[in-house]
Amino acid sequence: MTIALADCNNFYVSCERVFNPKLESQPIIVLSNNDGCVVARSPEVKALGIPMGIPVFKIQPAITQHRIQVFSSNYCLYGDMSGRIMSLYQQECAAVEIYSIDEAFLDWSDHHCNQRLSQGYDLRQKVRQYLGIPISIGIGATKVLAKIANQVAKKYPQYQGVFDLDQSEEKEGILAQTVVEDIWGINHRLGKRLRRQGIKTAYEFREAEPAQIRRLLGLIGSRLQLELQGKSCLELTLVSPPKQETCVSRSFAQAVINWEEIQAAIAFYTSRAAEKLRKQHQAANAITVFMRTSSYDPNPYSQSITQGLVEATNFTPTLVKVALGAAAKIYRHGYRYRKAGVIMLELVSTHYHQRSLWTNDSEQIRQKKLMQILDQVNQKMGKNTLTLAVTGIKQSWPIKCNNCSPAYTTDWQQLPVVYAK
Repeated sequence: MTIALADCNNFYVSCERVFNPKLESQPIIVLSNNDGCVVARSPEVKALGIPMGIPVFKIQPAITQHRIQVFSSNYCLYGDMSGRIMSLYQQECAAVEIYSIDEAFLDWSDHHCNQRLSQGYDLRQKVRQYLGIPISIGIGATKVLAKIANQVAKKYPQYQGVFDLDQSEEKEGILAQTVVEDIWGINHRLGKRLRRQGIKTAYEFREAEPAQIRRLLGLIGSRLQLELQGKSCLELTLVSPPKQETCVSRSFAQAVINWEEIQAAIAFYTSRAAEKLRKQHQAANAITVFMRTSSYDPNPYSQSITQGLVEATNFTPTLVKVALGAAAKIYRHGYRYRKAGVIMLELVSTHYHQRSLWTNDSEQIRQKKLMQILDQVNQKMGKNTLTLAVTGIKQSWPIKCNNCSPAYTTDWQQLPVVYAK
């Protein structure tokens, strides 16, 4: 078996550059929700030593000094660009496992060993030409080896973004230079455990006694060791397993104090969660509602509650009614709430789930049609064109997003305008 890992380079930053060529070669950072922390960095910012995850207020002097371009996360744009890239992968390859928003494993078993590099360069060029996004491709006999190959493809410019580990004469040396924490599935804690036993590199991990690895890391460690030996244990997942839960939560841009605002936020989050359930063809049997103050608040408060449903549903009004009833039980006046959210639990497929003895079939049909109309209008006219009144009109609690780029690919009103001279 041969697997290629295609990974977009600095994906969020690259998406911003596609529609704004002036940003090419400029230092760029993309921030998390509420413009809090750095979640993406251009190579120029990495060269300045600015770490991932650092709060933006701590690097304001560097932002000013180096004229760093700052963007709020534009998940609408990033998600749409990701979908286009994955569609291109699926056109070029029979089997594709979408691993994350910017990564996918491709089954390249049908490519001859002498063609794998050229196929990689060809795919990389197509993604760059069609979508403007630079990618790196690592090729190996297993997922773990493909991950290591991808790291090499990104790190060393001489490979021009594509590296085949199995065909490289430097394979052993590369494994000897790869620290254990860079092995897919080994975090810092597990890396420390391995290092205490003298296992510091991928090569030493591969050559260690199987019994020792199993004792240290269990079955997962044994599988990783076999993967490093070129024996595939982690097959491609071509169909995503059904979700076990769906969560919608946000940190507030400013502290929320009164019940009306909390109520509007919970109703809004529940509506978004219900929309997600319908897209997933799922229904929820229970809802968890939570709210909390800042952990730095002198009088902190954090509470959650789970409420069961008579019958699994994705009907927005029903879910909102239950969520608000649950929220009222844990809301306490006088606290400065900084975050709230809902979690849909015990999800089942809408194609087959246990019905209640008191189910009204005609009412079920009416609810389904109503939600179909609501979703169609919102998809065509824009999010929240139709929503429940309880979510409010003027909302003071949405997340801070002061530097968000336009939704270039999903909103007609935000398309770039070209003027002819």
